[in-house]
Amino acid sequence: MIDFSKYKYLFLDRDGVVNVERPDDYVKCISEFVFIDGSLQAIAKLTKKFDYIFIITNQRGVGRNIMTLLDLQRVHAFMLSEIEKAGGRIAQIYFCTDIDSTSINRKPNIGMAFQAQRDFPDVNFLESIMVGNSKSDIEFGNKLGMYTVLVGDKYNADHKIYGDIDAYCENLYKFAESLN
Repeated sequence: MIDFSKYKYLFLDRDGVVNVERPDDYVKCISEFVFIDGSLQAIAKLTKKFDYIFIITNQRGVGRNIMTLLDLQRVHAFMLSEIEKAGGRIAQIYFCTDIDSTSINRKPNIGMAFQAQRDFPDVNFLESIMVGNSKSDIEFGNKLGMYTVLVGDKYNADHKIYGDIDAYCENLYKFAESLN
């Protein structure tokens, strides 16, 4: 059994973890942002267990001019408002709009983690958990020495990603419940 009390910082991917991912598309406006069942309650529970919760999200749709930065800001303002209404708290959202995969800020690269550490100097990656639904999320966490949790059903049970994670949970709510 893992002692989760040593973990103080939680990094969450957005699409597929907090909200329903739109296959081959982007969440471009508030009406397209749909919380995954239980994610609001999960964040409220997790707020009580972690010093900081960060959302770390690639948002290539802005870089591709499919949506504007203002569209993204409106979606994030709505998301934060709903999270707060449910009793949760997000310390900060970090996003990368770059279209170039070599960008230091684009997951699986680790620039956004260092942005969080710059803004919150007490953040220690070895005391952090990364929850994501994709290979880039898990690689991001592994590069930093974080405890990694895969959620969702994007990968078949025999996929090699399961060898690269520390834990699997069906969704963010099940992860929050596992910490009790």
